Amino acid sequence: MEAVILTKDQYTDLLAKIDNINAQLNSKADAKKETFLDNQEFLQLMKISKRTAQTWRDEGKISFSQVGSKIYYKLSDVEKLLQAHYNKSFAKK
Repeated sequence: MEAVILTKDQYTDLLAKIDNINAQLNSKADAKKETFLDNQEFLQLMKISKRTAQTWRDEGKISFSQVGSKIYYKLSDVEKLLQAHYNKSFAKK
């Protein structure tokens, strides 16, 4: 195994570069990209019919985007829908 000898300035510069790379990687991980589901993926995920999805859109239960005839849902909106209708269990003691 070879030993590499660095001056203090080289070592400090190397540490600074490593810290910079680490910060860039962490910032990219934090920048969560929004995921969109098309209508078919939404139907499969929720195990519902097209008519139920249409009813939920008409009633304003789920937000959506429509581009031409294609409909898209944000995954975060689907999670909000499920959280809004979440019921805690009734624990008897």
